[in-house]
Amino acid sequence: MLERAKKVFAIEADSILKLQDRLDENFIQAVNMLLACSGKVIVTGIGKSGIIGRKIASTFACSGTPAFFLHPAEGMHGDIGMMSQDDVVLAISNSGETDEVLKVLPVVKRMGLPLIVLTGNAESVLARNGDVVLDIGVTEEACVLNLVPTASTAATMAMGDALAITVLERRGFKEEDFALLHPGGALGKKLLLRVEDLMHVKDAVPMVSQDDSMSIALIEMTSKRLGITGVCDTDGNFTGVITDGDLRRNLEKRSDVLAKKARDVMTLSPKTITKTALAATALRLMERHAITSLFVLSESVPKKVEGLIHLHDILKAGVV
Repeated sequence: MLERAKKVFAIEADSILKLQDRLDENFIQAVNMLLACSGKVIVTGIGKSGIIGRKIASTFACSGTPAFFLHPAEGMHGDIGMMSQDDVVLAISNSGETDEVLKVLPVVKRMGLPLIVLTGNAESVLARNGDVVLDIGVTEEACVLNLVPTASTAATMAMGDALAITVLERRGFKEEDFALLHPGGALGKKLLLRVEDLMHVKDAVPMVSQDDSMSIALIEMTSKRLGITGVCDTDGNFTGVITDGDLRRNLEKRSDVLAKKARDVMTLSPKTITKTALAATALRLMERHAITSLFVLSESVPKKVEGLIHLHDILKAGVV
């Protein structure tokens, strides 16, 4: 059984590697067609080719090239209305003679849409009607009967990926672009969530005056449950912070710490951040300095506190 599995891997890997030697001007022409497309990439195919086609359409869509899958049978019953004059069609058929796919051709030709064909039969009807033909043929399937689509579907998938990724790179698609299309994923959260989306604001921000006693500061820290309080001067300017750690260290040195002023205990020049910074940037800053909170200062008014972001807020949002 293990030897059979290894044989499957070998056959499918070989079918993909052999595609490298077939890459020529046709591939470049196909990429240029896709880059010039101002509409959508319409991928069509049926059976196993259709399943692979759905994945290829999804890969294009998630990498910045608008695309969708058109089931050819459904297309002949109205769904072909999804096509527009600015689209490019990518048709998949290993045999190149699939009846359902061929029935779509007259409409494609009538609309004058560019047609990219992925097929294992360069002499087929589908291939003869394509503007660009990419050979995805294989010498054998991984099935012992040489019938079940295995190596051929692997080769088709690889060719679709090669097209999508080449187009992605030529368009200068970046991480930020990917994140916009995947707002619910981990990368999306890292690159889209900003400090202002997670920070505590207004009355939820612990703040005391530098002339307040430490007993007042302790009540503020306890009531807001963030283990920290900011300290401001009489003009409301941010001057420092007092943390649980500051309180413990001072209690070890003196018993009358609660009678002290906040100015006597606070840490000067603490780390801060702005609300437009990425939440991931705030997380890195906290990790680098072994702290759990950052006060958020205004970008336009120096030393004005706009909020506070805590490590727990970032972790809860899934920015890891």
